[in-house]
Amino acid sequence: MICRATRYSLLGAYFWGTASGHGRGAVGEAARRRTAEGNNDVKREATSRKTVSRKLTHLTFFKGFLDNPERVGSVIPSSRFLEQRIVDTAEIRQARLVVELGPGTGGTTRAILKALPPTGRLITIEINPDFAALLHTIDDERLVNHTGSAADILSILRYYNLANPDVVVSGIPFSTLPVTTGRAILHAAWSALAHGGRFVAYQFRSHVARLGRELFGNPDVSMELRNAPPMRIYRWDKRVNGHHTAAL
Repeated sequence: MICRATRYSLLGAYFWGTASGHGRGAVGEAARRRTAEGNNDVKREATSRKTVSRKLTHLTFFKGFLDNPERVGSVIPSSRFLEQRIVDTAEIRQARLVVELGPGTGGTTRAILKALPPTGRLITIEINPDFAALLHTIDDERLVNHTGSAADILSILRYYNLANPDVVVSGIPFSTLPVTTGRAILHAAWSALAHGGRFVAYQFRSHVARLGRELFGNPDVSMELRNAPPMRIYRWDKRVNGHHTAAL
C-alpha cells in the first residue's frame, strides 16, 4: 500500500503539473494572440501605405496632366492590363538593357522590373520632376532614374556608361508634341537602339505611327481595350543590318 504522505505527494505533483501545463498553455495562447494581432497590424499598415501610395500616385499623375497636358497622355496611370501587354510586346523577359521614355509615375516601370531578368538593367528618362521624384522611391538596384529629355538619350547612356539598349519603351504622348520634337525623340531613340533591338510605343492616338513610318517603316500594331482610354501599342524592330522593319 502507498502511505498517506506519498499519496498526497503524488496528488500534489499531479495537480501542480496540470496547473503548470494549463499555465504554459494560457501563456502560449496569449503570445500567439499577440503575435497574430501584431501581424494583422503590420498587414493593415502595409495595406494603408499601399492605398496612400496609390492615391498619391494618381494625384501626382493628375496634377502633372493639369500642369503639362502636352507631356502627359492621360489623366490616370496605365492599367495593369496595358502594362502587361507592353511587357509582352517588348519581350522584356529576354532583355539585357531597357530604356523607358516618359515613365510617368512608375506603374510601367514596376511592371518592367518585375519581368526583367536579374542581370538586366533599366534606365528611365522622365522630364517631369514630380514624376521623377516618385520614380526615385522605387528600390531596385537594376534601376537608374534620370530626369531630363528623351531627345538626349544618347548622351544620357554615355553619362551612365551604358551600352546600346535592346529595348526602348516610350509612353511619351507624341500627339501633343511639336512635330519637330517628336521626330527628334524618335530619331534619337532609334539611333541609340542596338541592332536587333525593338522600339515599343503605347499611345491613344496614331501620331507616333505616322512619324515612325517616315523613319522606321510600318509598325506592328496591337490594341489594349482594358485601359482608360484604350491604347494602341506599336512595335518596330531594328534589323541587324540596320534596315527598318516591323515585328513579324
